[in-house]
Amino acid sequence: MRLLVIQHAACEPPGAYEDEMLERGIEFERLEIDEGRALPDWRDFDAIVAMGGPMGANDDDELPWLADERRLIGEAVRAGHPYWGVCLGAQLLAASLGARVYPGPRPEIGVRGDVELTAAASGDPVFARAPSRITTLQWHGDTFELPEGGTLLASSPEYVNQAFAWRRAYGVQFHLEASPELAASWLQVPEYAAELREVHGDGALDALAADLSELAAAPALARQLFGRWIERVVAVTP
Repeated sequence: MRLLVIQHAACEPPGAYEDEMLERGIEFERLEIDEGRALPDWRDFDAIVAMGGPMGANDDDELPWLADERRLIGEAVRAGHPYWGVCLGAQLLAASLGARVYPGPRPEIGVRGDVELTAAASGDPVFARAPSRITTLQWHGDTFELPEGGTLLASSPEYVNQAFAWRRAYGVQFHLEASPELAASWLQVPEYAAELREVHGDGALDALAADLSELAAAPALARQLFGRWIERVVAVTP
């Protein structure tokens, strides 16, 4: 099994998802697309993983390669290729399927305990055994409409579309892959720290740092879900 991992920012690696791939002995190619690397042929891989990043899914004027990435994702998932998208990766999936990606009511940054699975999640091969309520790290300003034919798997009061499936493609808006240590490293990124202060005020860095211990269980759940996706979606011929 060989996976393509598209990384949009050096500080946002696959985290717990990478741990799961390594433990399973899965070969993967890490493409740091923000550094100008060209997209490969998706047919050379068994699945695609697309991570988060500070850019918007439609920031084509500043980042022309986003259009190429959306095109690759759209071609791959319409052909039945497995896909796992996180935060920006989820928004790119929605956009590639013709759904609108747009600014949410207000940026959602912080540890939140209000993501709940939908009734449809109980019948999903990946989310069926997940807890009904999940504590997550959120770090996004945009949201998206559910693509036509998509199945909503998780929701929250402010951001209805938190996780969805479309055929063999999955999008998750939240960062389960981030351990408290990885999340703490984001607080050291000047642009991320400035965004946090802009949204929550001057004491936001210390407040979020104090909340990060609540993410202790997130990586294990990330690996559980990702492992089920590998076993029940990627490894299963449709």
